[in-house]
Amino acid sequence: MNKDNLEYDIIIAGGGLAGLCNAIHLSKFDKKVLLIEKNSYPKHKVCGEYISNEVLPYLEFLNINPFDFGAVKIDDFQLSTTKNKVIAAKLPLGGFGISRYTLDFELYKKAKENGVAILQDQVIQVNFKKDVFTVETKENKKFTAKICIGAFGKRSLLDIKMQRDFIQKKSPYLGVKIHVKGNFPKNKVALHNFKGGYCGVSKVENDVINLCYITNFSSFKKHKNITDFQENVVFKNTFLKEMFQNATPFWEQPLSISQISFETKKPVENHIIMSGDAAGMIHPLCGNGMSMAIQSAQIASKLILNYLNDKIESRKQLENLYIRQWNKQFKWRLKAGHFIAMLFRKDKIASFLLSILKRMPFLLPVIIKQTHGKPIKL
Repeated sequence: MNKDNLEYDIIIAGGGLAGLCNAIHLSKFDKKVLLIEKNSYPKHKVCGEYISNEVLPYLEFLNINPFDFGAVKIDDFQLSTTKNKVIAAKLPLGGFGISRYTLDFELYKKAKENGVAILQDQVIQVNFKKDVFTVETKENKKFTAKICIGAFGKRSLLDIKMQRDFIQKKSPYLGVKIHVKGNFPKNKVALHNFKGGYCGVSKVENDVINLCYITNFSSFKKHKNITDFQENVVFKNTFLKEMFQNATPFWEQPLSISQISFETKKPVENHIIMSGDAAGMIHPLCGNGMSMAIQSAQIASKLILNYLNDKIESRKQLENLYIRQWNKQFKWRLKAGHFIAMLFRKDKIASFLLSILKRMPFLLPVIIKQTHGKPIKL
């Protein structure tokens, strides 16, 4: 498809998991899709890189098998508190580990194979008038479409321009990620707490360990740099100290991202269908953001196809159905994630909860289920 074409059925702003899955899904049904992404592929991103198995049926529908690209099966879960108390459980549904570097690149290649027009540029303005979207980019290009999907991640220029509610509030979180070589079970994902934050540990393809943590920025800025923060705060958790100090980094410097927000977002803004992190983020303590992004694409794409094929009568009905289905699928998960994260920020409560879970270990899989879905029905 020629991306110099100015008119499309759908324009997608952002080419992460949600944007790419939307693009593949919609293009499977011969819709003219333009995806605009400011970065080139492949690219590493700050991300936990664990995905619940609930998305496997949908990825199969998109003709993507993550295990063809080295994804690692994960079925064990480990959790530690700031006091270094630990509990383990089997994951009720299981999951897999794969890097964003690999998964995004494979989805990108599939989208191109399907005929999606992919433009490396940045969307700076979206206007909606007379039932048509006009999308303007940083490189002074202008496109029109019947539908616009916002899949631009955690925080973007468009969020600011639209004055979305969450953007008015301070975003106090910082994320840091590094890939390392070391000893860690292939089938395990671990979440280790330290004062003011959490770190996820899991294997991805090529026997690589992903270490990704999030912390309150107010805690971080008391220290000179990432190394100083890790030595004085993160390494108070003995599991993390051992992991970091006995591992060999693949990169000279870790990746970092600031101003991460877990505030409530609206799934539709200015008639733009928001997908992935643009619609809402689950707290990383619950470790399931990637599957939520993928699943949100399925919800959006199915409804958009019905609208474009006149099975949904009006744009208002489309938007209302998307909001309803998004909330049904994710609203409880987000609330549960916020609540669990709040409890674990309080050391005494976290230690008390852990003592209960050790006496009644069957409760941990029940809690995990609150932040995970069931296998996606096609």
